[in-house]
Amino acid sequence: MRKAIYPGSFDPLTYGHLDIIKRSAEIFDELTVSILDNKMKTPLFSVEERVKMLEEATKEYPNVKIDSFSGLLIDYAKKKDVHVAIRGLRAITDFEYELQIAQTNQLLSHGELETMFLTTNLEYAYLSSSAVKEIAMFHGDLSMCVPEFIAKQMYEKYGH
Repeated sequence: MRKAIYPGSFDPLTYGHLDIIKRSAEIFDELTVSILDNKMKTPLFSVEERVKMLEEATKEYPNVKIDSFSGLLIDYAKKKDVHVAIRGLRAITDFEYELQIAQTNQLLSHGELETMFLTTNLEYAYLSSSAVKEIAMFHGDLSMCVPEFIAKQMYEKYGH
């Protein structure tokens, strides 16, 4: 069975993330989308809220599982017996950052964890969770960024 992990903060989940999830689910028999509980950041949504969002947004993909983890990706992947991590790329600046992480993970895992890069569909290349949060903060139109149920929750978080 071909398995992969798509790790990320998904704060919030965007159409760009969903594009990568859909395409990865077509490539792998089992895809675990796993939310990193990063103690260094202050997220808009709790891990539990993000898990629920991802479960709702991916319910049409039977081979997609939602999980969360803290710590190193290599340790999580080893525990799950998964040897491929999926990462999405929007621009060359993403590649430089992601390449360093991929090389570090490969080194620390002694070659046990490979990283597969998928370029984001051009339709979503402009999307970032940071930009989406800023749009929501000023009550902008999120219809091209996130599913409606996520937009509603974002507006609520910002008191709209």
